[in-house]
Amino acid sequence: MVRTADLRYIAVGDQFMNTAQATMENAERQEARPILPDRIEDLGIPRAMVADLFLRYLWLHGNGTLAALHERLMLSFPVLETMFHQFRQQQLLEVKGMVGNDYSFSLTSAGRALATARSEVCSYVGPTPVSIQQYHRVVKSQTARVQLSRESLRKVFDDLVLPDALLDSLGPSLIGHQSLFLYGGTGNGKTSIAERILRIYVDTVLVPYAVEVDGHIINLFDPVVHQAVPSDDELLDPRWAVCKRPCITVGGELCSSMLELQLDEATRCFIAPFQMKANNGILIIDDFGRQMVAPRELLNRWVVPLDRRVDYLTLASGMKFQVPFELMVVFSTNMNPRDLADEAFLRRIQTKVLVDNVSATVFDQIFHRVAQAHQVPCEPGCAEYLRRRCAETGHHFLRACYPIDIYRLVKAISEYEGRAVRMTRGNIDRAVGLYFARDTDVVE
Repeated sequence: MVRTADLRYIAVGDQFMNTAQATMENAERQEARPILPDRIEDLGIPRAMVADLFLRYLWLHGNGTLAALHERLMLSFPVLETMFHQFRQQQLLEVKGMVGNDYSFSLTSAGRALATARSEVCSYVGPTPVSIQQYHRVVKSQTARVQLSRESLRKVFDDLVLPDALLDSLGPSLIGHQSLFLYGGTGNGKTSIAERILRIYVDTVLVPYAVEVDGHIINLFDPVVHQAVPSDDELLDPRWAVCKRPCITVGGELCSSMLELQLDEATRCFIAPFQMKANNGILIIDDFGRQMVAPRELLNRWVVPLDRRVDYLTLASGMKFQVPFELMVVFSTNMNPRDLADEAFLRRIQTKVLVDNVSATVFDQIFHRVAQAHQVPCEPGCAEYLRRRCAETGHHFLRACYPIDIYRLVKAISEYEGRAVRMTRGNIDRAVGLYFARDTDVVE
């Protein structure tokens, strides 16, 4: 038998271990934190690539200053000054004057000829890439770790009505940052739940603008996906952006080519696939099973990444290389998981959560939340009346989407008829008649 004193001791011990673990994890993250390099050798990429970026910038803009190059290429002034003196000695650029304490310079004819030749190979002019090795280290150090309870998780989903049993099923998977399979009938909130999982993270991560692999450049930072936040860390390597953890949702448009590197014909650079852009965040595969790519093809492609946390991509030359796969993949489907994947794959997605049809109590709570959120006057008993009308149309299972969908139809009907929006039995009847398809014989 464990005494109360023993329980207190265990609790204190767990807290000590959590604190020690957090301290160790913070130390590892700080060790992997990229510091602004002051030498070309410390950039981790070929010197020729740095030279090409410098020359292509001048070729594109006609002239430049060290400050302009610093802002565009994200390189330190010592590195830029080293390149500037090297090119000046090689008579590839000439100084035109001074802008304050900065040089204004342009390419010589020899410099333009070299820059033109290099631009035919690759025309990328942007933030200097980081090495694939450094990318590995930083991403691994930023693996998500969270502590959750039912109360804190309820706050994450405070704008949804979720029963405690569902929260208790979600919690363990989110704490372990494991991949998640959400399944159940359509309209029960699987996508809404998946999109809100990102709220469990309150920290930021570092995302490189571009990555260098075997002399090739891969564009990674995507302003649509990566939400940059201000940073006052003057020692941070500016080739990395401080961002909120990313969340990407893909649906029926997903095809097999989207899982691989895409060559940008304009710049001759590669564009990272969405799973690489989602590193240190969440990737939602919505309506899984209805994509252009066959479910088993997608699952076979990700058996190794989900198991070993690494992915393999291929350059145009045929060279394969390894990238981290540090993300939570959330599969959302209204199909039976066993019809989509075999046991070997389902084992790698250790948490399968059924988002079931809602109970009458939950349905009424959702209805009243919708009415309150949109400030719609309601006749007494409208929630119960809507439940009864759904059953009368043959839909005996209550869906979480019915209240908001019916409200939108009531709103549209009211606006069409030029009257105030109200939830009444008559308006609900009109909306239900439009919402649910009727069984009918087609007369030819």
